[in-house]
Amino acid sequence: MRSTAIPAILVACLALAGCSSASGPENLSAGVAPKPSKEITASVTPPPAPVPQATVAAIDAADATTPQVSLAWEAPLPESRAFSAVTPSATSQPGMPIPSERPVEFAMAAAPAIEPPTRGRSRVYGYGFRDAKPINFGKVSPRKLAVHGVDVSRWQGDIDWETLRTRGANFAFIKATDGGDHLDPMFKTNWRRAKEAGIKRGAYHFFYWCRTAGEQADWFIRNVPRDPDALPPVIDVEWNGESSCKVKLSRARVLEKMQVFMEKIEQHYGKRPIIYTAPDFYADNLEGAFQNYHFWLRAVAEHPSKVYPNRKWLFWQYSGSGLSHGVEGRIDLNAFRGSEEEWHRWVAGL
Repeated sequence: MRSTAIPAILVACLALAGCSSASGPENLSAGVAPKPSKEITASVTPPPAPVPQATVAAIDAADATTPQVSLAWEAPLPESRAFSAVTPSATSQPGMPIPSERPVEFAMAAAPAIEPPTRGRSRVYGYGFRDAKPINFGKVSPRKLAVHGVDVSRWQGDIDWETLRTRGANFAFIKATDGGDHLDPMFKTNWRRAKEAGIKRGAYHFFYWCRTAGEQADWFIRNVPRDPDALPPVIDVEWNGESSCKVKLSRARVLEKMQVFMEKIEQHYGKRPIIYTAPDFYADNLEGAFQNYHFWLRAVAEHPSKVYPNRKWLFWQYSGSGLSHGVEGRIDLNAFRGSEEEWHRWVAGL
């Protein structure tokens, strides 16, 4: 009886082990990953080339503890240092179980390599743009401001950044990401070439209101290098009638989601994000809010002081119909609020 019972017990144990391994850690190590979210951002027309996908933890917490996939672009991730071997100490009590490894780092969203900073002051070029639909701003014309720049995305195509700089693009905000699954196809190229041309550049994220803030922050972090020479990252918040997300959240919910995103981004990059917005969204949600953040304001018909009363601002988007050598078609034009010397001081303090 004993000799027949033992094999039966062994067979039963093996069967149970086989069932449990189908969904355990062994399955994950074999490369079976959760399917990416089918939710997409429709704020822009889908590009002809496939858009990189990634599975991101759907959380709004400050730290992400789920495994991250490879970067959408950049070199392979460095080897994990999450655990190291444990050596029993003289104070260990007899009979106390001692783990073979101990955690040394918290799991965080993978970050691209840090790029070396550019030393010294860069030359500031004067205004050399044209405008397909010029506006007479009167005595408060943006042309009177000393430092101008642009913001770009895939829609500007292949940009001649060296020429664009000499026409007055002293800085550039470059479209990086939408929501939690869209990477601008030209971001990598624009990010690299703008810096090579000596242009101060920062990346911006178009916020999608039907996706969690933490998920969107993770996606931005995966795709935008942590460069100490870059301008602060930008969160672009506005109502977009072309988006598949048709909901309009309450002011309280909007501010909550923005705060989660901005805090996570600031923690990662070490720079407080800049808020970009338009008049209708500002009136609905942002009047009086986020007094300790810099604002980049769209005002293409009047001075920001008229459109956003009592709001301090750092950048002004004054035209969506700019024309310049180095770019085919129209381009957004912007100005920094301050003198050339104030620009240099602000950049040096980043």
